[in-house]
Amino acid sequence: MPDWSKLQSDLLGVILSRMDLIEDYLNFSSVCKSWHSVANEHSFISNLPRAPWLMLAEEDDGDEDDNTCRKFYSFYNDMIFKKRVPEAQGKRCMESMGWLITVGKEDGEISLLHPFSGVQIQLPHQNTTKLYEFNQTRVPWNFVKKAVLSANPSHTDDYVLMVIEGKSEFLSFWRPGDLLWTRITKPIHFGHFSDVLYFNGNFYAVGYGGSIQVCDVSGPEPASSRIIVHLERWVDCKYYILESLGSVFVVAQSGAGLRCIQDDRERIPLMFIPGEDDDEEDMLYTYGTRIFLVFKIDLDAHRNTPTRDLGDRAFFLGANASFSVQASQFPGIKPNHIYFIDNCLGAYLHFEEGSGLDMGVFNLVDGSIQPHYDGVSLSRVCPPIWVTPALC
Repeated sequence: MPDWSKLQSDLLGVILSRMDLIEDYLNFSSVCKSWHSVANEHSFISNLPRAPWLMLAEEDDGDEDDNTCRKFYSFYNDMIFKKRVPEAQGKRCMESMGWLITVGKEDGEISLLHPFSGVQIQLPHQNTTKLYEFNQTRVPWNFVKKAVLSANPSHTDDYVLMVIEGKSEFLSFWRPGDLLWTRITKPIHFGHFSDVLYFNGNFYAVGYGGSIQVCDVSGPEPASSRIIVHLERWVDCKYYILESLGSVFVVAQSGAGLRCIQDDRERIPLMFIPGEDDDEEDMLYTYGTRIFLVFKIDLDAHRNTPTRDLGDRAFFLGANASFSVQASQFPGIKPNHIYFIDNCLGAYLHFEEGSGLDMGVFNLVDGSIQPHYDGVSLSRVCPPIWVTPALC
């Protein structure tokens, strides 16, 4: 048998130069140490658009070395790619622009992590947020609910990281060089935050009541944010805000929160952990997405328009920064559909297995929901999230 590890580096370089897919490049670099070294010397350059991957929950099979690996599901070829990401082990992960925002399970330390290069940027501890002792969560890894970058740290040092923190009542941000988090002053009656977007130089946030606020962090001191749009409030809804083709959209997701039920047939097959005030015999809980409602936002006119037509776009929602892609550029991705992953914070803590069951593809035309991943991937710390595959 030939020893593939001893192929000449020049020949391997020619092979690399013909690769257009990042999946092929990463698989190439994982063959052996010599191939990995050659891959590091040859930059991966491709103008092809990259479909998001689904980073599956961490698996614990007793093998300490293997526990540092994470599995990534690719829609392009319906395959799972496996890669060591030891810096993410045992941590809650969110995603923005190909970077993971990781929160430690035990101590609550926060970092920016590029999963495919291993580059890590340490962020101020969550206890440096304003009035932390009154805003801390029961478990440290749930302190950050969402994290959104204004620019890619791989390309510039001039960026801002905005987070929904604590009990979702506040926004705080960090710039490179800051030693602590800076709190954004919010409108008095805004309520709790559900999602954040960076668009055209400003951060926009949507609350659980359906209101949208804008805040400008470009000056030396953050200005107080202000409410610019009010949507009709929908009961039992989580809201997402994102940009698509230069326009802003808000998506309302109904059914994603933990709710009490009377009929045992509706209960999901997970073991509920009762709280101090819960009666285990009398209370049954479930959750699961019922429907999505989409609104196009006119920021100048302060109006919103319901729509069921995204054209050739597909939305990706979850614990990641919300985003859209042009479906026709990616085999396997359906236009005018919403791809969603489990983002029920109550399920993280109240079910022994954690969350990860509420995932699927929502058809905006007929309201049907189909699975996008056939397996089961559950976690109390980090359920599956969307990740944009890119090299640092």
